Amino acid sequence: MRLAVLKERRPGEARVAATPETVKKLKALGLDVAVEAGAGAASAIPDAEFAAAGAQIAPDAAAALAGAEIVFKVQAPLGPGEGEVDELGLIPRGALLVGILGVWGNEGRVSDYAARGIDACAMELLPRITRAQSMDVLSSQANLAGYRAVLEAATAYGRGFPMMMTAAGTVPPAAVFVLGAGVAGLQAIATARRLGAKVSATDVRPAAKEEIKSLGATFIGVESEETATAQTTGGYAKEMSEDFKRRQSELMAETVKKQDVIICTALTMGRAAPKILSAEHVASMKPGSVIVDIAADAGGNCALTVPGEKVVTDNGVTILGYRNWPSRIAVAASALYARNLLTFLTAFWDKTAGRPNLKPEDEIIQGVALTRGGAVVHPQFAPKPAAAA
Repeated sequence: MRLAVLKERRPGEARVAATPETVKKLKALGLDVAVEAGAGAASAIPDAEFAAAGAQIAPDAAAALAGAEIVFKVQAPLGPGEGEVDELGLIPRGALLVGILGVWGNEGRVSDYAARGIDACAMELLPRITRAQSMDVLSSQANLAGYRAVLEAATAYGRGFPMMMTAAGTVPPAAVFVLGAGVAGLQAIATARRLGAKVSATDVRPAAKEEIKSLGATFIGVESEETATAQTTGGYAKEMSEDFKRRQSELMAETVKKQDVIICTALTMGRAAPKILSAEHVASMKPGSVIVDIAADAGGNCALTVPGEKVVTDNGVTILGYRNWPSRIAVAASALYARNLLTFLTAFWDKTAGRPNLKPEDEIIQGVALTRGGAVVHPQFAPKPAAAA
């Protein structure tokens, strides 16, 4: 059985879906692994290292995909008209496609996979259950994104993060405020604390308060009965009421003007990122302040974020709205992502048959499987039945 790993072609993507470490383990399962030439270059993995691990180096995507029954990707394969290579058109019918397929807001991709006869698994839909933790691509990548965001903020901020007591005087610590205390937010808190900043954070989920305090940060939040039910069964934040948003905005008005750096990480599963920082909030901040919006790919938590861009406001606030934060730390991100995919495949590997057995009744498969046998099987993307006349 052949497994193909392609070079990522979407703009700004530097990660790769396998590493020499995981290639060796895929080979141990009995797989023939084909890696497209240059697939690991942006993650500092030369072709020679893949070859030494036992992979066949294919000259292009077509050669890598020829005869492939499993395809590992970071992002969704390019379709017709999306780039120089129609990756989707090259994937053999009946192949298993595994990756972060970006189906929220791109629902047409799901029907495309079904039409092509591809069995697609979107790893961003993985249920948050204990036995899936080692496969959780969102958590592994968000952790690195939170770390990288703080380093970018420290670079953009014109002063130091820690308190410095010198013969020339004392430099006060930077005040860092983190919006959202999920995986990325908690890592941002921890990293900013390690750099010596004075850190505070907010989140609507009930468990977040103790998590924030456990890292040595100050919790700032709206006290409301609504927060008791603000978390989904999957651990994500729910959409809050307009009254809650109004009270949150008032709290932000008092909080943000005291901050030197704000790290935005708040996301709502399957929806645009909540707008927490208004233009008025930004206008109240000190010149030289920095906002880093990790949520930019989903529209951003800041009203002035321009996805993919660095913006400096009229009052001197720098807003970093870069996309794809894990790709900005691609070497580590690729290593973790590749292990996530390896763990997923291994968990469903039938040693006797020498192939994966994705049991439809399994909770993990029910969560990630988009298509099977030419049909859309995920309930959130399946065609709605026609209404009775």
